[in-house]
Amino acid sequence: MTATTALTAQNTQGVSGIHYVPSDFVIKQIDACIDDIGVDVIKIGMLASASTVDAVADALKKLGNPTTVVDPVMVATSGAQLLPVEAVHNLRVSLLPLTTILTPNIPEARLLLQNAGLEAPETNSLNDIVNIARVVQSLGPRYVLVKGGHLPLTKDGHISKEEADKHTIVDVLYDGRKATIYETDYLPSKNTHGTGCSLASAIASGIALSKSPDLMNDVPDAVEMAVRYVEAGIQTSFDLGHGNGPINHFHSLSMRLSPPFPSSLRRSVYGKAQGGGGTAKGS
Repeated sequence: MTATTALTAQNTQGVSGIHYVPSDFVIKQIDACIDDIGVDVIKIGMLASASTVDAVADALKKLGNPTTVVDPVMVATSGAQLLPVEAVHNLRVSLLPLTTILTPNIPEARLLLQNAGLEAPETNSLNDIVNIARVVQSLGPRYVLVKGGHLPLTKDGHISKEEADKHTIVDVLYDGRKATIYETDYLPSKNTHGTGCSLASAIASGIALSKSPDLMNDVPDAVEMAVRYVEAGIQTSFDLGHGNGPINHFHSLSMRLSPPFPSSLRRSVYGKAQGGGGTAKGS
């Protein structure tokens, strides 16, 4: 079930317009979903305005703070800021403390830190990405997954400067105590439209599928399943349009790769598998 917060005019080449849904109508959609079918996990994406951020936060409180995956859609691939400053502030103050897992990319993570008046660490290596995840988690969410797709790493774990040096994509999950690293091979594809949204939705689905009440196990496993889902979606994608095409969300029904799809995913606890990396510690 979906509550639509904004309508976009977009294609593979970019967004040409946004129509904002009034926040009171967003709440009517939420109520319609909850009152009839109910939800196990809520995934939140683009909220578009400060009033909608506040309305959604109020709705979560009334629901008793359910398990929530928040994809803070704030910065476009072009680097343009999609949310006004007031909305970023409200998201940080009102929504992050209610969030089970926050899934920012690196530009979004830096924007949240800047909005909070905190120093945004430079990102030149895996160590720096872990530090960003640690500081963002201090803003309130139970877990933070910093997505590294914008900054592929070299073989030795530093931010790549040249296309030929791009070797690994790293996503970092931090829970306040330890950082879990999800590494996949860099895939040279232009068909990455919607990867962040797809990843957050897949995480929410993975948590909802679990019968265990223990999020300490559910969340890391759900993230692993989601990373593999997106990786296969990129592997089996096909060119569509003149820009960045979407991933293939229906790869499990596709004959382009024989299941189980080959995955390069490597999962480890930070400091135990990285040579000389050290261990992130919660404050």
